[in-house]
Amino acid sequence: MAYKITDDCVSCGSCAEACPVSAISEGDEHYVINPDECVSCGTCADTCPTSAIIEE
Repeated sequence: MAYKITDDCVSCGSCAEACPVSAISEGDEHYVINPDECVSCGTCADTCPTSAIIEE
């Protein structure tokens, strides 16, 4: 199950730096996760300082 970044994202970029498969990129309003590339490891959720990343 892929992860999703909610509107609580403050665009700090820590999740993108932590993602081992580079599935996270900067979107229009906040960072986004490509569900086709996400391996559901949870590293991004553990790294997020605002808890803006949830399992979808």
